[in-house]
Amino acid sequence: MKTLFIKEPVKYEGHQLCPHWIYKNYKIQGDAIVAFIGECEVKLTEMVDIEDVINNEPIYSKSMLSFISEQFNVELVEGVFRQRLLMCIIKEALERRGILVVREGDDLFINGKKLSVSIATKSITSTLIHTGLNITSDGTPIPTVGLESDLGIHDINCFAEEIMLKYSQEINDIVMASTKVRGV
Repeated sequence: MKTLFIKEPVKYEGHQLCPHWIYKNYKIQGDAIVAFIGECEVKLTEMVDIEDVINNEPIYSKSMLSFISEQFNVELVEGVFRQRLLMCIIKEALERRGILVVREGDDLFINGKKLSVSIATKSITSTLIHTGLNITSDGTPIPTVGLESDLGIHDINCFAEEIMLKYSQEINDIVMASTKVRGV
């Protein structure tokens, strides 16, 4: 799995969660995960999570670290497992920094405040994952916590690279592990 930290700011609006967005915009073909920083504003019309639409819960953050992953030849249930693996990797990275994190499904909480948004979905060609971590908690529509503003993580680029590298290694290792066993 290939990784890329996108240096220029990208406003995440939901439309980026589509097949080949990474390939078309960053010329990375195949399984990949990219990260970027920018404002996040996902209106109900762009929402993939039907539950959020029903509950009238648009997403907004002035500054968010977003990860988008596109993976081919993966069914949706496996994609959700991979999404949860990504959340566990983020949780572990925060815990190594001494931050107590609670994971509930695909959501991360610190002291009862939400750190993350995340969704996995299926396109006609691939499985897509978006995960966003608030960098600041200012102006969010619900009680949130931010990586920088509340947790003191200032080198967001390095944090993102760490997460992507670990995720890529885990996925690659899982695939390799599946090739070393004898069928019974």
